[in-house]
Amino acid sequence: MKHLFRHWRTSGAVIGSLLKKGSIAVLALLVVFLAGRIYESQRGPALHRWHTWSGNEMSAEEIDQATFAQYLAREKTIFADLQREVTEALPEEDKTPVNRFYRHSRVCPGQFQQDWNRSFVLLPLGKPRGSVVLLHGLTDSPYSVRYLAQLWQQRGYVAVVPRLPGHGTAPGALTAVDWETWLAATRLAVREATRLAGADVPLHLVGYSNGGALALKYALDSLEDSHLRQPQQIILLSPMIGVTAFARFAGLAGLPSVFPAFARAAWLNVAPEFNPFKYNSFPVKAARQSWLLSQALQQQIIRAARQGELKALPPILTFQSVMDSTVSTRAVVESMYRYLPDNGSELVVFDINQAADLRVLFRPALYAAVNTLLPPAPRAYTTTVVTNATAHTLQTVARTTLAEEREEHRYPLHLAWPADMYSLSHVAVPFPLSDSLYGREPDEKNRYGISLGTISLRGETGR
Repeated sequence: MKHLFRHWRTSGAVIGSLLKKGSIAVLALLVVFLAGRIYESQRGPALHRWHTWSGNEMSAEEIDQATFAQYLAREKTIFADLQREVTEALPEEDKTPVNRFYRHSRVCPGQFQQDWNRSFVLLPLGKPRGSVVLLHGLTDSPYSVRYLAQLWQQRGYVAVVPRLPGHGTAPGALTAVDWETWLAATRLAVREATRLAGADVPLHLVGYSNGGALALKYALDSLEDSHLRQPQQIILLSPMIGVTAFARFAGLAGLPSVFPAFARAAWLNVAPEFNPFKYNSFPVKAARQSWLLSQALQQQIIRAARQGELKALPPILTFQSVMDSTVSTRAVVESMYRYLPDNGSELVVFDINQAADLRVLFRPALYAAVNTLLPPAPRAYTTTVVTNATAHTLQTVARTTLAEEREEHRYPLHLAWPADMYSLSHVAVPFPLSDSLYGREPDEKNRYGISLGTISLRGETGR
């Protein structure tokens, strides 16, 4: 017995020693990481007024009690505060021709015929055939879904496009909101769409990127809460079902910012703000909130699948590029579509340009990425892969496999890849080629002060 007791004490001491050493090692790594973050943040650009201004957005609780008119009234006040506290208070060095916060710059949103940073509603001619709520992405604005809103309007739908809290104003506003507030704005938009079109016509939800996660989250919530109106169709574009693993630990990256001297550490990226309808700077909190939303969504999908609730989910139509550095393409398949029942859902995947003469720049596995992304047929959902007709032609085809079938059908699209484009980007999905801001072939160049899709920069920036 004494031998066993001594052995137990010895083992316990060894385990305790290992735990102590492990804790010290973890603490040392954390200290090194934080020191690195402090060093990195101090080397980066200084913060400006638009990084420290946050606005006075409604809370989730306030939004749930508000009407859309009240939400717009608060939005108007927020933009007035932005004008007074940021735009009119800029120091001389920030008054540049491509600073969106300088009132006389060519990219200042307030000078355009319509400021697409703000919430808007489009009404059809005649009696509405239905209603649609369109949700923009993280750091984006309602501008990113305006073409889709106009498309639904032309088909007789009321289109409601809310500016999600923290967006459309200044990047600092994203440091003061959370994903629950964005979801509350989604519920508000559905209430307004129902008020305008009625509850007896179809309701569609359209979500781009982070807005895609919100649209799906709302639809799942509506299965559990009878007070929420259920949609009849969900359309997702580059949806943020999953994000990079780094976002999980983004909160740690911002820890040094609790000290005013290291406020820059609260930002993953500080960049010039030359885009009139999207932030270029990105705060740590926004990354953290996107990860929390994706985790809540994935857990809810699994729970609903286990309880057999997904059979009541409406059809989901998703458009996703196989190459996407903003969201996880694989999560769209493995964390969402794998759980869907045979309810008429479809996944449209845009392959890389197989004929692009750039193979030396990419891993060979990327050219077979679509084949490894999708599980073998039959699947519970229809898949369409948009790809080259052959590996040596820029002409494209749609390769469609219907739900619960194995046979693939090929349809010529009579569209060709641009020779200098190797893949469809995350931001390309909701915009036409003719878009003035992002398009390769803008119908009106520099309509919003800059045409990013046509810029080709060459040269050195120096030290």
